[in-house]
Amino acid sequence: MKRSIVLWILAIIITISSAAYQRITGPTQPVSGSKKVGGNEIRYTLLRNHDSTADADMEISIPDMIITGSVSWRRFRSYDTLQTNPLVREGDKLIVSIPKQPAAGKVAYEVKLYDSTGTGYDLTNKPVIIRFKDPVPLPVMIAHILLIFMAMLYSTRTGLEAIVRGDKVYRQTILTVILLLVGGMFLGPVVQKYAFGAFWTGWPIGHDLTDNKTAVAMIFWLIALWRIKAKNKGRGWVIAASIVTLVIFLIPHSVLGSELDYTKTAP
Repeated sequence: MKRSIVLWILAIIITISSAAYQRITGPTQPVSGSKKVGGNEIRYTLLRNHDSTADADMEISIPDMIITGSVSWRRFRSYDTLQTNPLVREGDKLIVSIPKQPAAGKVAYEVKLYDSTGTGYDLTNKPVIIRFKDPVPLPVMIAHILLIFMAMLYSTRTGLEAIVRGDKVYRQTILTVILLLVGGMFLGPVVQKYAFGAFWTGWPIGHDLTDNKTAVAMIFWLIALWRIKAKNKGRGWVIAASIVTLVIFLIPHSVLGSELDYTKTAP
């Protein structure tokens, strides 16, 4: 098998693995699990991300009509008192409903189920935090995700090319820079603007790690491009840029992301 094919296969495996890890560990992924209640094994999925256009409704399938439930919630990091509402039953399902919030608004909530004796069972060990966002046009989101994935793939492939001292390092470095520039530094802020009303919330304006890590990767790749072009001896910078990109993109998406300060808003 040709070396180039082997390197592409390796790059694809590394990229898919890192993207999957980032996705499953991110703070916007639903919380799923199961709980034994009154002899029934109840499976649930609780949302941690939702559009601001509607309440966040979640269905829990519980055919046993005797089982009831409640949801306790309050706006995250606010002066609110805890509110508790009974879960509404619709056929064989109990409905968890969290009132919609403005973009970047968060709500902390806990769901409890009760068996026939009135014994309560918390579904989670700690409150679930859900963040609301404004809708992002699907074409914009698809383009952003696709180009970021391709940037991660080419970053890894270019690093491998530099390690084996291949002859395509410069060309692949250019492609990596273009993909990262368009997918991360251009479309990333566009998505951020649609979702939370601001193009940039990283340093020095804020502390959004998603913005910051994209900027760090961009800086490393621009230096790598400059070094590899200037002297054609910048392979070390290319390898460093590839490793830095891989490491920072393992940081879960939306960590320290936009958050509405409820202490400065009306109740």
